Amino acid sequence: MAKKSIKDKVVIITGATSGIGEATARVLAQAGAIVVLAGRRRERLEKLLADIEKSGGQALAVPTDVTKYDSVRGMVDAVQQKYGKIDILFNNAGVMLLGPVINADITDWQRMIGTNLYGLIWCTHAVLPQMVKQGSGHIVQTSSVAGRTAKEGSAVYNLTKWGVNGFTEGLRQELVEHKIRTTLIEPGLVATELRDHITHQPSKRQVNEWAGTVRQLQSEDIAEAVLYAVTQPDHVDVNEILIRPTDQQG
Repeated sequence: MAKKSIKDKVVIITGATSGIGEATARVLAQAGAIVVLAGRRRERLEKLLADIEKSGGQALAVPTDVTKYDSVRGMVDAVQQKYGKIDILFNNAGVMLLGPVINADITDWQRMIGTNLYGLIWCTHAVLPQMVKQGSGHIVQTSSVAGRTAKEGSAVYNLTKWGVNGFTEGLRQELVEHKIRTTLIEPGLVATELRDHITHQPSKRQVNEWAGTVRQLQSEDIAEAVLYAVTQPDHVDVNEILIRPTDQQG
């Protein structure tokens, strides 16, 4: 079966300043897509933009805070004004602030819910009118193995990722009539900076010790999964891709 070309397709990628988002931007740009780089860290966006353009790709950097709807709306408006279409949204921005519920720092909860849930639904809400108008589109979400399996010390992170999974399945059913596809990417342990931001030090030590025993996935592995999903023929909707390292048991 021939793969679908994404040449000149407009792809918005949130969380594009590092890890999975950065790797996916590079992979999709190499495949011919126009990648819109959305993230908070302007210097990293500009460096990634320069790298992609130097390699012959097409990109647009739009500093964006996905936790603020006005910022998301401004980014989406800028994309529509420049390109007149939005073909793919990769909702990838996320944080993993592990720790127990008892005596938790609730600002960690606010950050996770704001980024992992509100950020994802704000971006989805903002792009859907254009996709419905086009009668086409693809929304790809970064979830996690933590959206399937709950663990002690991960309760609120589990909450956000289970929420992503439930939202995406309900969204999928709603969008069938509009010919808009949805894909849920559920990585296991990936070697990114995600763990660096954990503020609860015992949880941070524990997860880093575990990571040292596993041949971790690389960001490029997840980027290739995204590429696979978005290059399927129009009648094929890859709903879920669950990816664990070979060494990961849970």
